[in-house]
Amino acid sequence: MNKNLPDQTLGTLASAVPGATRVFHEFQLDFCCGGDKTLAEAAAQQGLDLDLMVAALAALSVDPAEGIDWRQARPDELVAHIVARFHERHRVQLPELIRLARRVEHVHAGRPACPIGLAEALEGLQQELESHMMKEEQMLFPMLANGMNGPAQAPISVMRFEHDQHGSALANIQRLTNNITTPVNACNTWRALYGGLNAFKEDLMQHIHLENNVLFLNASIAAEGAHHG
Repeated sequence: MNKNLPDQTLGTLASAVPGATRVFHEFQLDFCCGGDKTLAEAAAQQGLDLDLMVAALAALSVDPAEGIDWRQARPDELVAHIVARFHERHRVQLPELIRLARRVEHVHAGRPACPIGLAEALEGLQQELESHMMKEEQMLFPMLANGMNGPAQAPISVMRFEHDQHGSALANIQRLTNNITTPVNACNTWRALYGGLNAFKEDLMQHIHLENNVLFLNASIAAEGAHHG
């Protein structure tokens, strides 16, 4: 997609590139009513730097960690990856998703498919997730990075329990959005919201998988080994 970003319409980009709406918001581009303009046309009309916008959009889809087998990584490397790739990304994703959800709920409240309660559900998840990530960053992750696997077992069990709660919150979000299925004739904002929700869901699931099935599991195996050693 990167090669022809300037030729894509704002509406297409808003739907297809998770996070694009935030970039458009920063550049004050109207992707909703003006969604049929291409990026190049919109930039020219507004006198904006097209290269700068293309770079901002291209950066959204770059994942330098693609293809790494994290089971072989040191705990401190995996912790640094989780914080940079997932914690920081969730902190950017959720405020934008909440903003879009509020707008969709406000404008389309009369439509049967409107996800009433989605913004509130996302706000609740944002609070839970922020508190969870802070506990990991301030307490658990430094312990694991320093090889304190035995003492880390109690906080790990709390984090696993909270991961289950995040899973329930995701299930509720899917229920509110008909499995994140965009209705026919949905506006660009609605499409962008569901595109972003899908990306967030995939990120959160990958995030929890790396913690539960790699980071925490390795720490438990190491603690068990130390105990018997």
